Amino acid sequence: MPDALYQRYLKALEIYQDHRAACTTCTNSRRCREGDRLWDAFTRSQDAYLERQRSQRGKPNSR
Repeated sequence: MPDALYQRYLKALEIYQDHRAACTTCTNSRRCREGDRLWDAFTRSQDAYLERQRSQRGKPNSR
């Protein structure tokens, strides 16, 4: 079964990328209000996924 947290972070990136492609205001260095909100959602999701990965390193596999 695919990892739900990983899928959520990739979906957040996809949503941001779709917005970025259509938004005439967003650039690589500046984002509109909506672009900023979507980027923040992506980075929060990515951070949560990576933090879980870090916390699981070194722990014995529960299988």
